[in-house]
Amino acid sequence: MRKWVFGTAVLLAAPALAQTPAPKPSIDLNILHAQVILDHLGFGPGILDGRAGQSLTAAVRGLQEARGLKVTGVIDPATLAVLHQYRALRPVRILAVGAETMQGPFVDPIPKDLGQQGKLKALGYRNPLEKLAEMFHTTPEVIGALNPGVTTIKAGTMLRLPNALPGSRAYPAEWKPEWRQTLNMLNVDPRQPQADHIVVDKSEGVLKVFGAGNRLVAQFSATMGSEHDPLPIGSWKINGVDTNPKFHYNPKLFWDAKKGDDPAMLPPGPNGPVGVVWIDLSKEHYGIHGTPEPQTIGRTESHGCIRLTNWDAARVALMVKPGTPARFRE
Repeated sequence: MRKWVFGTAVLLAAPALAQTPAPKPSIDLNILHAQVILDHLGFGPGILDGRAGQSLTAAVRGLQEARGLKVTGVIDPATLAVLHQYRALRPVRILAVGAETMQGPFVDPIPKDLGQQGKLKALGYRNPLEKLAEMFHTTPEVIGALNPGVTTIKAGTMLRLPNALPGSRAYPAEWKPEWRQTLNMLNVDPRQPQADHIVVDKSEGVLKVFGAGNRLVAQFSATMGSEHDPLPIGSWKINGVDTNPKFHYNPKLFWDAKKGDDPAMLPPGPNGPVGVVWIDLSKEHYGIHGTPEPQTIGRTESHGCIRLTNWDAARVALMVKPGTPARFRE
């Protein structure tokens, strides 16, 4: 396999892979291969972990709908034939860790107190391993499972990683430098389909992106609403996109806020409450955004907003524009 090196900065740390949680059952490379292809095609399976589950099933259903196949959520012969066209996208790449990946600043531990968080310059990654995992759309646990003989990482360490590498990094010069840097770090391709409208489907647990002619062009697993803060069913519009946003914590808007909580302005960063992007909706106080906990997408509740992995939220941000219709349905 071809060797790739990321980053050129000075080495700052060497985190231990051995400190990651004990691996779950071994990773199925056939499943990982399907996940990688789906991720590249815009039907996000969530975490690239080589394991079957509800997010993979939803992604397969999305691809089947988009390609006019019978929608089963199962990789049947017809679906396999579609995936086979992209078999050149290998499930794993062997890559050298770049020194830039090891570069902070890192924040560990992240203060639980919001007032203390507000004093930070950024809510960055806890360590280089967490950063590396997000770069490759996976978790530290999966990196550990793919590299059982590796105990620490540093610049130059060769690792087996899920193949989340984009086909292009030609980010337009007019985009904000910080946003281009974020997209590059998250391995998000700048070439994304443009949305005619989006649909957030509560029953399926996904955000669907439709292009011209009502054609499904992308789909992502999502966390949406809760008993206390239900998904706002109805028709809305995208107001705009705030990249690498700060977050204004207003305890009056959160049913589970602690008594005596003060408002706080939290700094930007991938480990902030809304991750790397906020897509504002015409429904006041609601938006589509990223998350500091990608492994929880589709498995936990939200405060009514639509939460995606940071890399999926970034992709959606490139697909929509002010005025894009957003329909939320049961």
